[in-house]
Amino acid sequence: MVNAFSCLLKKKVTETLPLPDEEIERIGREIKQIAEAHFGRSLAIRELDAGSDNAAEIELNNLSNAFYDVERFGITFVASPRHADVLIITGAVTHNMEVAVRKTYDAMPFPKFVVAVGDDACDGGIYRGTYAVLGGADKILPVDIRIPGNPPAPLQILTGLLVLMRTAGKKY
Repeated sequence: MVNAFSCLLKKKVTETLPLPDEEIERIGREIKQIAEAHFGRSLAIRELDAGSDNAAEIELNNLSNAFYDVERFGITFVASPRHADVLIITGAVTHNMEVAVRKTYDAMPFPKFVVAVGDDACDGGIYRGTYAVLGGADKILPVDIRIPGNPPAPLQILTGLLVLMRTAGKKY
């Protein structure tokens, strides 16, 4: 019984919550502003695993957790490429995924943007030159921006999306 009371009286772990990162807030607000100005709505992203080790996918999933919560900035992940503005490719493109990557890209409406996330998607990474891999995403698609890292942190991914939105804003 004494042990139960001591657990109730000691300091709780959740009492010291981290403050929101100002850099994330600034980047997110700017992405939202550019997306609303040039697309008239939020930014829809379709993520495509072309043969990765899931490290970059974990970081992309972290963007939706309570700390980053990118949906408040108008960034949504969609299930269909027909609803996407941006195609994020993770992993080196394998021979088995080449057709699926092309079909996904072809199904997207214009304007369409491609982002390579992670070292593997940028240039093939550690799998470059192996028998099962074509290379990075730029071997079969026009890549607009590369976000290197193994894996890149969520802040790096957001910064890359901001750079993409700035260049897209100048084009359209």
